[in-house]
Amino acid sequence: MHAETTGVAGRASKLDRLEEPHVAALNALVRRLRTADHGARVVPWVDPDSGGVQARVLVLFESPANLTASANSSAFSSEDNVNPTSRSFKAARLEAGMSRGDYVRWNVVPWPLFDAAGGRRVPNADDLNDAQPALAAIIALMPSLTSIVTFGATALTGIMRYYTLHAQPVIVPVLAAPHPSPANGHRRAENHVRAVNALRRSLR
Repeated sequence: MHAETTGVAGRASKLDRLEEPHVAALNALVRRLRTADHGARVVPWVDPDSGGVQARVLVLFESPANLTASANSSAFSSEDNVNPTSRSFKAARLEAGMSRGDYVRWNVVPWPLFDAAGGRRVPNADDLNDAQPALAAIIALMPSLTSIVTFGATALTGIMRYYTLHAQPVIVPVLAAPHPSPANGHRRAENHVRAVNALRRSLR
């Protein structure tokens, strides 16, 4: 893994490192998901600045943000993305004492979802079912996984559906924190504390 990278230059650096050994299998999964459904889905790459297959923690969000999805083939699921959710997560991760090598970031529905007007929508049960094979696949690729941290009710529902509907789920402890989106800011200080504690305790 390399030093943290941000901005356009950082994204180019990440694209050059998609096949590094610790993320090659995860990004092969991304590539398969991207080419499914006639290539109509934008699935962000797994960040090579993460722990990859040897990460201990899977951090699960809901689905890619519009700005992330707008990067199309250059999109990453990364704390370096320029949006408030990523900034809030990074602040909590640093306070928790979690290194980038400790975790992999993923979305319980790894492609963006849009309503009839083109706006982002929340995944429903059908979306979670559609995405469950992808969730099962990434978990299966992480042999060192010891815990999962979900951000938001949808991510928690998605992992619980996997635990209770998949024929042979890989079950590890799950800690749930509120989604760090600005739209969920009515208890911002408490939400930050919960995120920090969930990330910190996931490493125990």
